[in-house]
Amino acid sequence: MTARAPRNLITDVDGVLVGSAENASVRTGVTVLRFPERAVAAVDVRGGGPGTRETDALSPDTLVDAVDAIVLAGGSVYGLAAADGVAAVLGAQGIGFALADTPGVPRSPIVPAAILYDLANGGDKSWGEEPPYRQLGKDALAAVAECFALGAAGAGFGARAGAGPGGLGSASEESADGVMVGALAAVNSFGAVRIPGSEAFWAWPFERNGEFGAIAPPSTGSNLSGEDWGAAKLNPKPGANTTLGVIATDAILTPAEARRIAVMAQDGFARAIRPVHAPFDGDVVFVAATGKRALAEPRPLAVARLGAMAADCLARAVARGVYEAEKG
Repeated sequence: MTARAPRNLITDVDGVLVGSAENASVRTGVTVLRFPERAVAAVDVRGGGPGTRETDALSPDTLVDAVDAIVLAGGSVYGLAAADGVAAVLGAQGIGFALADTPGVPRSPIVPAAILYDLANGGDKSWGEEPPYRQLGKDALAAVAECFALGAAGAGFGARAGAGPGGLGSASEESADGVMVGALAAVNSFGAVRIPGSEAFWAWPFERNGEFGAIAPPSTGSNLSGEDWGAAKLNPKPGANTTLGVIATDAILTPAEARRIAVMAQDGFARAIRPVHAPFDGDVVFVAATGKRALAEPRPLAVARLGAMAADCLARAVARGVYEAEKG
């Protein structure tokens, strides 16, 4: 937390609200990011086992270039229904995309979503034909605000990070010329988030103000091999591991520029999780630009700077989510 990023949350970005809802008996949850003025958006998918909704619509060459909300959910394929609940509420409020205002024709809310696998975490999943996610999506949307809980909350409620607890994390940073970047991560990774033989997070070089415990790695070299993954999950199951991320910025971006930042931001996962982007991971990063501040020139350099900041913020958000979940 700093004067330039007072909450150290993605909601330090003007035009972003976040809400979460959980079902304790099912041990799952949903997190919704709401953009009241819509946000130019893009996505990058790197995991081998993703579960998503409307990500194709975010391609720079498609009709729709802005979103009303983004949904992150537990529940694997069932969790995609959370976006149905969000879209239903927004549509009833007259919010969404339309080529023209036509009486009697509802608008179409643009609500991309991604899910993580928390079905095997011990919760009661005997929901029959009525999974809880549509209602959880509506509840999370109703809870959107500038402040929100981290750790075992929302989409991170039933998550696991390697062999330990996963969670919902966030971080933010402002550039020297006043552009804000924030990150949100729901961490349910196969890979470990800590250096083997240490309590230090892989993301420790990027930590700000002790946000995830200020634990330095051992002073002696660890001589890690490429197969030393520390406390990664054992016997991974296909589709059972995912880290979801959202980057928000108040910059004015084109869809193509947002896409490039999403690509660069994936490096934040690589800085915080070992291994990552595996065949059984579903890793996804969204980028949303609320368009409040013009980029400095030359634009390609400004985009590169934002992409680098986004990767650092996402690494911090991953570690912070796990740290807050462990704190309870």
